[in-house]
Amino acid sequence: MLMNFVAVCMDQITNHAAKLRFMSGGQTHVPMVIRTMTGSGFQTGGQHSDFLEAWFCHTPGIKVAMPSNPADAYGLLRGAIDDDDPVLFVEHFPSYWNPGPAPQRGQAIPLGQARVARRGKDVTLIGYSRAMLDIAIVAERLSKEGVDCEVIDLRTVSPLDMDTVLNSVRRTGRAVIVHEAVRSFGVGAELAARI
Repeated sequence: MLMNFVAVCMDQITNHAAKLRFMSGGQTHVPMVIRTMTGSGFQTGGQHSDFLEAWFCHTPGIKVAMPSNPADAYGLLRGAIDDDDPVLFVEHFPSYWNPGPAPQRGQAIPLGQARVARRGKDVTLIGYSRAMLDIAIVAERLSKEGVDCEVIDLRTVSPLDMDTVLNSVRRTGRAVIVHEAVRSFGVGAELAARI
């Protein structure tokens, strides 16, 4: 249910499900989707709203998908189900009530493929999950001030689609990373280091 509760089964996820493909020489896969939710904004306890995606990004063999809208939630979930490896599918609980484009029925989104949500030339705004709602508002406000933002929705934080990120940042020359997780040792820090 809540992402914090994955701590109860970390051994099974990181030491068994994620590693079995490597330990079996590629002969055994664990096609498993662990669906969980998190997010601030509902006045839940301290053990109910952490973004812990970086824990899993540190583990080879597991993929981490974090959709920002209904269409991507559907498509990424289809992609996760089709994947031979374990996938942690993290939904932002407060975003359940945010409207968005309808998904294309039956269409999977490949894991590890970011989406350029808005084309721009002055600065690249990079995020995932709930942060994309804030980024869209900021990009619109900045456009009225003459700043043309390119917006990248990572959709999957492990693996990271660094080609899309780096191609954008090369063009704009600037990057702003937005996420709801802790600052140190997280996805944002990894993006900043790679850029």
